[in-house]
Amino acid sequence: MVIETMQKEHMGYNEAMRVFGITARGQIQKWERIYLTEGAEGLAAEHRGRGSKGHPAKLPPKAEEDLLAEVQRLRAENAYLKNLQALVLEDERQTRKKRW
Repeated sequence: MVIETMQKEHMGYNEAMRVFGITARGQIQKWERIYLTEGAEGLAAEHRGRGSKGHPAKLPPKAEEDLLAEVQRLRAENAYLKNLQALVLEDERQTRKKRW
């Protein structure tokens, strides 16, 4: 309500502090930052403490299988391209030797 009123009435921090009886300017600035980035719903969420870095969410089994299959395909493709590059380089070396 404070931030919405500030925007509607074009209030500054000091005026909002006086009108709403808030003693900490930093608190209003924090609310404004949350409001501007997350909207009004962001102010309803809990924002205390450090964010959880915990374990990443588990993928569904199908998605995990798809990702593993993609990794295997890409590894096979990389191995194929390495072999192809080695063959091309060897072929170039052979043609250079034949020229001389």
